[in-house]
Amino acid sequence: MAGLGLEGVTIAIITGTLFAIVYSLRILVLLERRIARMDENLIKITHKIQMEEDKIEHEEEKIEGMFKKRSPAKKAMPAKKKK
Repeated sequence: MAGLGLEGVTIAIITGTLFAIVYSLRILVLLERRIARMDENLIKITHKIQMEEDKIEHEEEKIEGMFKKRSPAKKAMPAKKKK
């Protein structure tokens, strides 16, 4: 930087600082997009899990209904008193 005066050095510092700020904002935007994609994937995964849980609950209700129809519940006999 020989030959640059005080004004040239000041402008170089300001320009470098502005480039650093722009680069940092670029990285920030890229990270925000990545996080947004991760959120979308998490939402998709939770919807799939919810659908699977609903299927399982439906199957459980179906199986319980089959057992209730096939064998009626037996009433417990009162215990005999010992003398």
